[in-house]
Amino acid sequence: MFAAAIFDMDGLLIDSERPIMAAWIEAARTLDIELSHSQYLQVVGLAMTESQHILASLLGGPDAYDHAAAHVRQRLQLERSDGTPLFPVKPGAAEFLAALGERGTRCAVASSSTSGQIQACLGSLGLLHHFSAFAGGDEVARAKPDPALYLLAAERLGVDPSECIAFEDSENGAKAALAAGLRVVVVPDLKHPPKAITGRAFHVLESLHDAVPHLPRWFPSPAGTQGKQPA
Repeated sequence: MFAAAIFDMDGLLIDSERPIMAAWIEAARTLDIELSHSQYLQVVGLAMTESQHILASLLGGPDAYDHAAAHVRQRLQLERSDGTPLFPVKPGAAEFLAALGERGTRCAVASSSTSGQIQACLGSLGLLHHFSAFAGGDEVARAKPDPALYLLAAERLGVDPSECIAFEDSENGAKAALAAGLRVVVVPDLKHPPKAITGRAFHVLESLHDAVPHLPRWFPSPAGTQGKQPA
């Protein structure tokens, strides 16, 4: 069994990738550019500097990128005007986190978003209390697929990485967790990781709702003891 769970945020806990993609496509149109879904998918799961470079190339240069980025920032707010969240909780996420809490399993977030963005977003959705540690992209020198974020999250939990399961939706996130020595459960979102990654995954699930039945095998109950890790 495992001692802790570490989660990516965007595309895994919250449905943020679709609104963000829609905002960039809308921003591109203000520049009279049709940015396709397939073009935008090139940046999903990449570090910010890499995604900026690709988007700037697609949009016509740094000035065009800055114009579009300002539009996206204005468009993306944590809540809509009617008070509903722009980035809703992904199916099964709240249920799975609550079930982990009932078992006393320690949880952390390892996200390329900044630590402030992580806490603001999860706080607005009522999910913040499920986590005892956070590792943001602004706290490490290298982003995913480098293992630094997962190593930092495990360190803050006080747990060896080999005793953790990572939950990821993206190829780079899964690579980062595997490089850090974690088992990885892949829950694909917009961009399905290739077989080279899913073939190394502990499990591949349709949603975090599908993870709930695995809890008794993955994490001990409050009165349970650590045993042999399942295959």
